[in-house]
Amino acid sequence: MPEVAGDGVNDQETVARAALAEISPPGTVGALLERTSQDDGMAQLSFASTLSGYPGWHWSVSVAEIAGEEPTVLEAELMPGDGALLAPDWVPWAERLEDYRAAQAAIAAEAAEHADDEGDDDADDLDDALDDDDSDDDDSLDDDDSLDDDSDDHFEDIDEDELAAVAAGGVDEEPESEDEPADDGPEQPDEA
Repeated sequence: MPEVAGDGVNDQETVARAALAEISPPGTVGALLERTSQDDGMAQLSFASTLSGYPGWHWSVSVAEIAGEEPTVLEAELMPGDGALLAPDWVPWAERLEDYRAAQAAIAAEAAEHADDEGDDDADDLDDALDDDDSDDDDSLDDDDSLDDDSDDHFEDIDEDELAAVAAGGVDEEPESEDEPADDGPEQPDEA
C-alpha cells in the first residue's frame, strides 16, 4: 500500500482515503465511521461503503505511525458489517409456495384481462374487414389453398432411394405385374 510523504502530512484519515482511492472506484468511500488506536502506533479506521450490492459493508484500513515518520498503510479491505452476511428469515416451503401460486394467479388474471381487451378490439376489426371483402376474393383464396394441398400429395410416395437414383443418372422403372392389384382403395363387394 502507498506511503504518503511530503509537507508534514500526518493525518491518518488522509492516508487511509488515499489508499482506498487506489483500490476502489471513486465515490465508493463514505464517511469515517470509527477510529481505534493501539499503543504500538497502529490505528484501525472504518469508512462507510457506498458500493451498490454491498449494503452493510465498510472499508477497513490499518495505518501504522512511528514517531518521526509519516503514517503508512498496512492493509485496506472491504469488510462485512453486522448482519451483512445474514440470510433473510427462513420462510416455510408451504408459505413460499402459496405466495408463488398467488403471484402466478395474479399474472394469469392480468394477462387474461389484457387479452380480452385486445380480443374485443381485434374481433371488431375482423368483422369490419370481412364485411368489406367481396365474395370473389374468398373463392380465389380457396383455389390457392387447394393447389397447396395437392402439391404435398405428389411427393409422399417418393423415397430417398429413388431420389438418389435420379441424382445418379436416372431411374429404371419396373412395370407393375398383373398379379399385383393396383392400389385403388378398398375392394368393392361383388354384387351377386
